[in-house]
Amino acid sequence: MSEISRLDADTVLSDGFREQPVDTQTARVISGIDAPGEYLAVYWLESGFGEQNISLSPEDALAMRKRWERADGWSDYLSACQAVWNDLVYFPVALSQSGNINVSFEDSWMFDRSYKGERGHEGTDIMPDKNERGVLPVVSMTDGVVQNKGWLELGGYRIGIRAPHGAYFYYAHLDSYADIEEGDEIKAGDLLGYMGDTGYSTTEGTKGKFPVHLHLGIYIDKGGQEISVNPYPALKYTEEKIIDYEDR
Repeated sequence: MSEISRLDADTVLSDGFREQPVDTQTARVISGIDAPGEYLAVYWLESGFGEQNISLSPEDALAMRKRWERADGWSDYLSACQAVWNDLVYFPVALSQSGNINVSFEDSWMFDRSYKGERGHEGTDIMPDKNERGVLPVVSMTDGVVQNKGWLELGGYRIGIRAPHGAYFYYAHLDSYADIEEGDEIKAGDLLGYMGDTGYSTTEGTKGKFPVHLHLGIYIDKGGQEISVNPYPALKYTEEKIIDYEDR
């Protein structure tokens, strides 16, 4: 009963779920699964969202799922896991095999940010090793529909993609956009724009307030409210799935 109590209607609001914990062993397992959301839904409940170190095969997860399906909140919780994970195809930055510029990222989930007041960092920053705006292509991680495009004070030139399972993928601080508009359908790997350093101003087009980078956010809907989740594990999942932009 104590295990079943880990799941209720508000589980997707919990810090454990929003953290999206994926250890090295679990990352290896989901790397070979077409729909990792189903596996992670069971893994997180069985492990107490990573608090317990467990080894769980995909076959075991499928068998264990049956008892979780009886708990209140399973359907909404599974849908949230599928939304974050099942549409992922590509890493969001295309790179050249010539290696002129490389990128790195770290888990900065909820690190302190101070612009416009103290707040937590609801995303992951992907940093190039050369501070050059307008060079690295930003591509969609998923299929989807362009839901938002335009200037935000915090995000600068940003674009938001609603993926098929419902998650909202937010790409911020772009230097410029590809030829796409709100309402357009896109495919995973389609060009969204170029990495930049726009934002932190009410004046559209402001650049240079911080180093060039891509801020990636992932949000899911919970009763009409957009809830942010940690994008770092999703980026680790796709970090070997990089598009070579010289081939395009």
